Amino acid sequence: MTPIIEETKKPQSMPTGPRNVLRSNDSASLWNCTLSPGWSREECDILRKALMKYGIGNWAQIIASNCLPGKTNAQMNLQLQRMLGQQSTAEFAGLHVDPLVIGEKNSKIQGPNIKRKNNCIVNTGSRPSREEIKRRIQKNKELYEIPEEEWSNIVLPKPEDPQTALNAKYEELRRLQDELADVQAQITEIRKKKREEDQEITNESNESSSAKEEISSDNTKQRRSTRKNKKTRSS
Repeated sequence: MTPIIEETKKPQSMPTGPRNVLRSNDSASLWNCTLSPGWSREECDILRKALMKYGIGNWAQIIASNCLPGKTNAQMNLQLQRMLGQQSTAEFAGLHVDPLVIGEKNSKIQGPNIKRKNNCIVNTGSRPSREEIKRRIQKNKELYEIPEEEWSNIVLPKPEDPQTALNAKYEELRRLQDELADVQAQITEIRKKKREEDQEITNESNESSSAKEEISSDNTKQRRSTRKNKKTRSS
């Protein structure tokens, strides 16, 4: 059963009437929707603004704006469902609404016939007719559509020029290569100094050993000479 959002009490944090929306620069405080696999919170916020600007389900315009490069219709539609908090999106088709306002309302709907998946109310029961969908679209337009002077001024991230992005990557690579070469040069210099220090220690040790051997040899010769002299005197 597709949830019917009743025209009852609007969120207390929102003004009444057609401006019952979050502003495009507001934080998503009303409805903390879950993220589809592969989506970041920043990308979700960009999608939210794009839906407000171009209308729910106008994927061709959103893709043409290149505000979410790499995202497909299917990926954006799945994330839209999570933002709306419901599986059915037809009753908002083409409307310039803030999906998080709808999601906040849906999060409070309870009942024995309400079933959810990924925090989204799933469709149960018979499929609504075209006339019923049109009626719901009109009702949602009256309740939630953002004024044109507002959605038309929403600014989306500009796509980065591919060549500029590539040049920036090359510059970053060169910088990292220079840093790596500098570190390698420092390591080589440190190793060289360490080898020189080790060689000095080895030389000093060898010189000390040679000196000890000479002293020992002299002492041995002196003892032999002393014994020989003693024998000569005894004779």
